[in-house]
Amino acid sequence: MRALVLAMLALVPLTARAEPASLGHSLNPRLVAEVFASAFTFMAPRLLEPEPIPTLAVWALGGLTVLDSRLQPALRDGALRLGFAGQTLAAVTAPGAGDATGWGAAVATLTRAGWDAAEPVRRAGTQGIVQAMFGALCSHLDPYSRYAPPSEADADRVHRDGLAGIGVRLAARNGGVVVQDVAPDGPAAAAGLHAGDRLLAVDGTAVPGADLAAAAELLAGPEGTQVLLTLRSARAGKRDVAVERALLPPRTVSAERRGDVLVLHVSTFGIDTGAQMAEALADALAAPRRPRGVVLDLRGNRGGLLRQAVAAAETLLADGVVATTAGRDPAAAHSFVAHGVDLAAGLPVVVMVDGFSASSAEILAAALADQHRAVVLGSSTLGKGLVQTIATLPDGGELLVTWSRVMAPLGWPLQGLGVLPQVCTSLGAPALARQMMRLERGIQPMAHALARHRAARPPLSPNDILEIRSACPAAPGQESDLAAAHRLVLDPPAYAAALLGPPPSSVATRQ
Repeated sequence: MRALVLAMLALVPLTARAEPASLGHSLNPRLVAEVFASAFTFMAPRLLEPEPIPTLAVWALGGLTVLDSRLQPALRDGALRLGFAGQTLAAVTAPGAGDATGWGAAVATLTRAGWDAAEPVRRAGTQGIVQAMFGALCSHLDPYSRYAPPSEADADRVHRDGLAGIGVRLAARNGGVVVQDVAPDGPAAAAGLHAGDRLLAVDGTAVPGADLAAAAELLAGPEGTQVLLTLRSARAGKRDVAVERALLPPRTVSAERRGDVLVLHVSTFGIDTGAQMAEALADALAAPRRPRGVVLDLRGNRGGLLRQAVAAAETLLADGVVATTAGRDPAAAHSFVAHGVDLAAGLPVVVMVDGFSASSAEILAAALADQHRAVVLGSSTLGKGLVQTIATLPDGGELLVTWSRVMAPLGWPLQGLGVLPQVCTSLGAPALARQMMRLERGIQPMAHALARHRAARPPLSPNDILEIRSACPAAPGQESDLAAAHRLVLDPPAYAAALLGPPPSSVATRQ
């Protein structure tokens, strides 16, 4: 399945993963050729700015220069050449401009020559050489295109897709480890575990005191394997329960009540974030005492799956554009339109952001602000509005290539500009207090800055971006943000004034 991501967008396996033995401190020219042939095939039609494969090949060979400055690649007189200490070490007749396989083989041939000539190259081994070459290649591109080596790529996949486990959250209590809550659809729930069960042992190994990390490590394991838990509870006494581990989506949404306000913390956008938000909102609205408003905390959220930002938006928007993307590849152009249900039933919503909120977090905040559904509070966000697509390469690594730009519903670019909040908290407590007092009188102090921000269109000069963002400089989130958000949610006149923007109908049907 393809997953659109802001730092990781479409997972496109190109070939089977190489055997681990080929990644050691030896040279595997065939693997080098396959990796770069796959990379060139993937990159050429997708890069935001067109770059010919021969140029990509020369840039990649620049990684040999990084390893040993005496090695100098060049493309001249119809040949791809590698110099060494001012002398030509090797030369290969340049393949056809679109021949990705031929250029991959040429890169491998010159890499072999560099290996034979330079000890620093030999010390790097195949994987070190591949990393150096992609580092050199990607240094000529945008800040977000990059190569992830196999171990990092595996960790990224776990982060996106989840880790095999049993579906419980643990807590330290009274010197031991207890089950704090149980995922409703997870294997632990099916096996009869309940919140409050005390975890005594895992597969006969005693759980050490209140060590949550040790307990979690004992519970984790390969998908489909069985783990034997020894539990004690007041309800069922001491018992052994066998549970089969399953691949579980990472928990990215947590909910808490702060008086009459529901606070949803979203740490990242994983494969199930939209569903987790929907569940949290539905549970809160079904409670005997319904909340009077919702605070969505996206501070420090660096993004994740773009489609999950759209799914999250659909929990608060019945319709309307969430974002649009455009790139050189026709497949990168898309209009993401909400087809959801406002599970908050029209309650006021405040979205908290800070200078570390990025990509999918910015998309969600921008959509809710532009669609007149939420007030964004905090500071200017990071400004990451470039979308990456991912290919799995023959060595098991992943190549992330920027292929599209993101526009908010009103047409302004996220890249560089970021989201400008309707309520600014980064100018200090006195400035925030003055702003809140004016909002309570129905005056929006940020009106002029917001109008200029929303009217911005690419291309924007760095000076323009800095000037627009200076109305609310980027800053880390702080404790006072939540107090201000809580106050805003419970103050209808101030909330209405802060919700400055077009009526929903003017942006709801943009295509």
